[in-house]
Amino acid sequence: MIKLIAGLGNPGPDYEHTRHNAGFWWVEEAARLLKVSLQMERGHFGLVARASVAGQSVWLVEPQTFMNLSGKSVASVARFFKIAPEEVLVVHDELDLPPGEVKLKKGGGHAGHNGLRDIHAQLGSSDYWRLRVGIGHPGNKNEVANWVLKKPSPDDRIAIAQALDRSLKALPNLITGEMDKATALIHTSKPPRPKPPRPVKLDQVAAEGGAAGEGTSPAADKG
Repeated sequence: MIKLIAGLGNPGPDYEHTRHNAGFWWVEEAARLLKVSLQMERGHFGLVARASVAGQSVWLVEPQTFMNLSGKSVASVARFFKIAPEEVLVVHDELDLPPGEVKLKKGGGHAGHNGLRDIHAQLGSSDYWRLRVGIGHPGNKNEVANWVLKKPSPDDRIAIAQALDRSLKALPNLITGEMDKATALIHTSKPPRPKPPRPVKLDQVAAEGGAAGEGTSPAADKG
């Protein structure tokens, strides 16, 4: 059962559309679906909203501390409302997944992600859930800092948006703790492959072509 959903990103218009803000994008759409508004709560160092789902309170959070201090906000809300790490879901950008893919996992390391690193430290635990939103990798680790702080290409942005829409369908399952169902929805990252077209026989094409040509003339076509 998830009681706190935190989307990671950097505050301000300069970062609004950058890859590092994929977590913000997800939480903002979740707030819209749950019909709640994120409001600045200075005591919790971030934008916060409370939603009620099946009689259960769910807190949405966007830390406004910049990425490196994300844990300050997440841990503040978790401590105040007595939410355990395993009841926390952190939505963040993921270099190791291509745009268009999203993966759900529980626990594990921070893989160099500064937002997760601080959440680890502030919660005192890595035993929380993560929703990893693929943004792709620049191919060179020295370019990662610039990569995450730039806007994705139009094609990548479309792929990320489609992945967000798909994963948000699992929101009710995430909140109620039906993680197997949520995983099944989220990890279906590619549409079914289209069936190959049925082979057309040459005599059928000739017959159809002849039928189409009956009663017409070049002069009529020029109309």
